[in-house]
Amino acid sequence: MGAGASYGLLGALAAFPRRLARREVECQGGVLRRGLTRRTTHAVFGRRLLERLPDEAIAAHFDAAVAAGAVPLSENGFRRALGLLPGAAAGSLSRQALLDQSGLAPRSFDLLALFDAFEHDAEPFSFRDAVLAKSYARLAAAGAGWGAIARSAHRAGKVTSLTALALHAGEDDAIYRRHGEALTEIDGQHLLPLAADDDDADELFEAAEAAEAAGEPARAAALYARYLGREPTDAVAAFKEGTP
Repeated sequence: MGAGASYGLLGALAAFPRRLARREVECQGGVLRRGLTRRTTHAVFGRRLLERLPDEAIAAHFDAAVAAGAVPLSENGFRRALGLLPGAAAGSLSRQALLDQSGLAPRSFDLLALFDAFEHDAEPFSFRDAVLAKSYARLAAAGAGWGAIARSAHRAGKVTSLTALALHAGEDDAIYRRHGEALTEIDGQHLLPLAADDDDADELFEAAEAAEAAGEPARAAALYARYLGREPTDAVAAFKEGTP
């Protein structure tokens, strides 16, 4: 998928710095840029977007990508497309089959898959994915939003480990493990942080996007300007900085 592909990155990657991803994409004959352009063929949703933007803003980015004709890719989907992550175990279930079995809302399902809350990032899905979908549907019925579920899923380490847990939706928009009548935090290994210099640039760009989404154009422009000090060749940020 690399040759001729134009990837638009939305949010920082959790697995490795953007500069390494860009180098690999370019080695395969593709292009990696921030945000969406008219030439974007695939919109990559970095997992750290969950830490930076509210659920509604993330969903709006998803809708914009689909409307622009770009193929949404999860972080794992992006890595698999580049051959940087082995394929998941063989699956045989369609998206519709999981929706029918679980009762999970289609939009919630798609956004959870977009942030790798399942073993597979796209169909065919596995039996473990069906178990996870049913578990997520119960959490959603108890009031948990898709974003809270996705964030909690990754705190557990491998999402497939959740298939063996009894999960409970708390009133504080958090997900807990249930042990009999007791509730505990979901424990898991955290992903390695990005390198400091790349991380700073990512945080500035995402803070600028958040300010823009919140209707604070002056603050957004200032943040884009600071970001361009670190990434002067980013045409998307340069355009946004000059947009009133």
